[in-house]
Order: sequence, then C-alpha cells, then structure tokens
Amino acid sequence: MAKTGAGTRAAQGSALHALHFALDRTSPVPLYYQLAQQLEKAIERGALAPGDLLGNEIDLSTRLGLSRPTVRQAIQSLVDKGLLVRRRGVGTQVVHSQVKRPLELSSLYDDLEAAGQGPTTRVVRNERVPATADVAAALAVAEGSEVTLLERLRATHGQPVAFLCNYLPPALPDLATERLESTGLYRLLRTAGVTLHSARQTVGARAATAGEAALLAEAEGAALLTMRRTAYDDTGRAVEYGTHIYRASRYAFDFQLLVRP
Repeated sequence: MAKTGAGTRAAQGSALHALHFALDRTSPVPLYYQLAQQLEKAIERGALAPGDLLGNEIDLSTRLGLSRPTVRQAIQSLVDKGLLVRRRGVGTQVVHSQVKRPLELSSLYDDLEAAGQGPTTRVVRNERVPATADVAAALAVAEGSEVTLLERLRATHGQPVAFLCNYLPPALPDLATERLESTGLYRLLRTAGVTLHSARQTVGARAATAGEAALLAEAEGAALLTMRRTAYDDTGRAVEYGTHIYRASRYAFDFQLLVRP
C-alpha cells in the first residue's frame, strides 16, 4: 500500500495540505477512482468544505505522485457529480456534498451531525393550529383539534437542504423555538420521555413551486424529493406526522435491499 501525503500547499488557498491519501498501486481498482472516492469522502465529512480550493491539476499531480490524466479523470468524475467545479483563473473548487441519508427512523439533524455536515436550523413557524383531516387521521385526533405545527428550514454549510413541516399531537409538550434551532426534533422528543419505536413513510418526487424554490435556493420547477412520515412510540401512539421536501441536487436516500429467504 503506497501512502501519499498531501504535503505543503503549492498554491495559496489549496485545502489539500491537511489531507492524506492511501493509494494502492497494486490494486485492480484504478488510481483515478481511488483518488475520486477519497476526495468525495473528504467532502462528505466536511474536511473539504464548500469554497475550498484544490489547486490545479499539475500541482495535484506533483503533490500526489500521479499522472496528470489520472488526476484529471478523478476531478472530472466529481465535477460530473456536482461536487467540484472548475473556475478559470482560480482552479478546482468544492461546491458542496450531497447528503446521503440512511432510510431508517432517524432525525435528519442527527444524520447530518454524524456525517460532519454542520447542520443549522431556522424555525419558520412554531404554533398551535387546528388539525386538518389528513393531520387528524395521521395523529389519531379529532379533526379541528389543536396540534403543534413546526416549520423549519434545515441547512448545511450555509446552504439549504430541506424544508420540514411537522405536526405533534396535543398530548406532547410545546417545544421552545430556541431549542429547535439548536438540535433535532427527535432528540427533543426523547428528552421529553418519548420512546420512538417505528414509523410509516412514503418517499416521492415532484417539481418545486416558486415559493419552495425560493426557500431552498433552487430554480422553480427543480426536482424535489418528498417524504411523508408518521412516527409511533413504543405504545403504538402516533407522536409525529411530517411532510418534508428536500433538494434533489443535494440530498439522497441510501438504503440496502436484501433478498427475502
């Protein structure tokens, strides 16, 4: 296994000086692919943040002990994924990483935090509202009864990722806006004594409306992923109903499929 250090920066502003790459030159896996995978992981965990410069291909080739075509191919694969961009006179720059979230009963905030994405939240609404027919059916409460509505804009590295709309049944205590902006909803529910057990979830896709596009810094009509979820505690009580939208350009569900025996 050949281990190549990023070394000292050859150009001011390069972000590779703190990174190290393990490139196995005896492996059947192409070197460009090994480099691309390690760069992608560095972006996903935040070691390379949006705006960071990688330097030009000649600098990278020298620094990593690779041929220029190998480095060019690795960079191009990440440019094609939308993670890097080439800027004339500047060099190769990190754009953002796509959030890959496991399809399980977990909080988006917790998943982003665990992935080193530095999540932030802006609470748009936190108030009691009458339950619509859909909300009442999901939470097993009477239509028109008061439920808590939470609307939050979730971002990573200063860029919006998702707009989250959640309804909580009246039996649950109100949650302070300040706490909702500093941590995840499921973490607060657990703190309040709620034991999350299971959920029913539907994932879909559609085009963004003008209002949604403005919130998520996308163009009107851009692709959005949608998620509708009802979560239950260990007694079978519905404790949360959510309808969320995510930027398809920055967000994906990641799950494993198994053959049924």
